[in-house]
Amino acid sequence: MALPAPAQSRPALLVLEDGRTFRGESFGAEGETFGEAVFSTGMSGYQETLTDPSYHRQVVVMTAPHVGNTGMNDEDTESSRIWVAGYVVRDPARVPSNWRSVRSLDDDLRDQGVVGISGVDTRALTRHLRERGAMRVGISTTETDPQRLLDRVLESGQMAGANLSEAVSTAEPYVVPAVGAKRFTVAAIDLGIKSNTPRMMSERGIEVHVLPATSSIEDVQAVAPDGLFFSNGPGDPAATTGQVRLLQDALRAGIPYFGICFGNQLFGRALGFGTYKLKYGHRGINQPVMDRTTGKVEVTAHNHGFAVDAPLEGSTTTEFGEATVSHVCLNDDVVEGLELRDPEDAGGRLKSFSVQYHPEAAAGPHDAAYLFDRFTALMEGKA
Repeated sequence: MALPAPAQSRPALLVLEDGRTFRGESFGAEGETFGEAVFSTGMSGYQETLTDPSYHRQVVVMTAPHVGNTGMNDEDTESSRIWVAGYVVRDPARVPSNWRSVRSLDDDLRDQGVVGISGVDTRALTRHLRERGAMRVGISTTETDPQRLLDRVLESGQMAGANLSEAVSTAEPYVVPAVGAKRFTVAAIDLGIKSNTPRMMSERGIEVHVLPATSSIEDVQAVAPDGLFFSNGPGDPAATTGQVRLLQDALRAGIPYFGICFGNQLFGRALGFGTYKLKYGHRGINQPVMDRTTGKVEVTAHNHGFAVDAPLEGSTTTEFGEATVSHVCLNDDVVEGLELRDPEDAGGRLKSFSVQYHPEAAAGPHDAAYLFDRFTALMEGKA
């Protein structure tokens, strides 16, 4: 069967804040958008990427050349909407082909008002971002003059200093019940939580109370939790101070803690470490990380532009215990996990921990799913 002829698309313009310009065709909604240009190296899982709230205010460049092949379905979304500010692909699929597909990627982008561009040399664009770093970008199907679009790019907001978690958080608390017999209760602070996170906890007998980003220690204690969880999320951890105070209060109260991605950065700040912006970040589903507690190497999913500034060797004495780096990225030695242990315990009992990557990655890989078991062991007092 012959494929349908591609529809005539409107020309589109992409301009980076350093003036580098790419021309292509409209993909998704028409109009204009601005954000931080970042690239993702995953060859699959684009639906999970698009609906990950951590990508709020970011324009995602896909390094895989063909995107949209499997269409979009109603089961694999990580939240209720697409969060990316814009989308950049080389060759979008003309016809999706998958038995679970109910609509095309282009249709979803258009219906949700996400401006994108296709026909771009994404390899050249990615190499430019690797060399120069993540930067602001604008995409427009209405502006043809690169200089005028560049002027608006330079007027747009930067990611550094941005407090965004409250914009993507739930407005009201909700509960994800335990599957089978309930073993634990966890208060999960939604900083941009993905739907697979409470699902993976519930499968382990955890009743998950998902709370807004603005929650206080009193809100947390009201659910009588066995553990506290901080999710992934967007923005600069240095600009997110309220959640750091909440976490410090919880640590003083002796509540076991587990954090993912943004939750790792906030854990680092709660322990007294700094955070900094990476040149171009880690995004994709193929990042090698070593768990230094076991010596095993995991292939992991990432989406972060900031990292914790903590010493890779030795331990650091904090108000809450001895902190060490538990995981490290094998590509660039970026801190990928932290542990907090009790110095008064002869065995160095684990009190809290976090990882920078995504063990809940629905699209895979699933090498790090054991971390949810480590969390249950922590709450049992067996970690």
